[in-house]
Amino acid sequence: MLSEPCTTRGAAAQGRHVLVVDDEPVARESITAYFEREGFRVTAVGSGAGLRAVLARETPDLLLLDIRLPDEDGLAIMRELRAQSALPVILVSARGDEVDRVLGLELGADDYVTKPFSPRELLARARTVLRRIGASSYSSGPDRMVRRFAGWSIDFSLRRLTSPGGEEVRLTRGEFDLLAALARRPGHVLTRDSLLDAISHRDWAPNDRTVDVLVARLRRKIEADPAHPRLIVTEHGIGYALHA
Repeated sequence: MLSEPCTTRGAAAQGRHVLVVDDEPVARESITAYFEREGFRVTAVGSGAGLRAVLARETPDLLLLDIRLPDEDGLAIMRELRAQSALPVILVSARGDEVDRVLGLELGADDYVTKPFSPRELLARARTVLRRIGASSYSSGPDRMVRRFAGWSIDFSLRRLTSPGGEEVRLTRGEFDLLAALARRPGHVLTRDSLLDAISHRDWAPNDRTVDVLVARLRRKIEADPAHPRLIVTEHGIGYALHA
């Protein structure tokens, strides 16, 4: 019987640190073992309290968060976390309801995985998210590129968005990747499929609403009137364009 409430293994590994939050001991052990074999350092806990204890002492590179926990609602944790951090998060749930998935993405999750899933699939998605925040994304130097639109400034190398007033605006990974794709081709209409390719490297369902969710979140952050957007404009039946 697995009863270990919190495990940290592979501390000497050179890989990224992944925090797994799942109340099922077997799931925790399975994910931990698989990720460690691939060179990750893994910390696994079974509750919201355990999650908070870990975050109080260190910041992992990626959080795998089950939305159904014994002491707290995972979506509520997601909302609170995103209000103060851009920590990459993949939500994990036994519930396949599209409402939960869309809500999780609206709250700022980088991806959403439904149980049962294979550890291999979860690993692939984790690597995709982590690839977007590789060390090269934060470098500064001769390769740094900044683009400006309507007073806003987006720094591709530092992954930073600055308002016309000079304030940095926090974006999730998905939000930044989508805005960056639009900013690289201002005035051009990008289809939803091309935008999905820009924010992920996996297959999506034909009715996937991820792009629309991310656009709605971006509009709330950069538009003077999100209900009547002037920057990220919808081209009905096609996709979206950034108008500077």
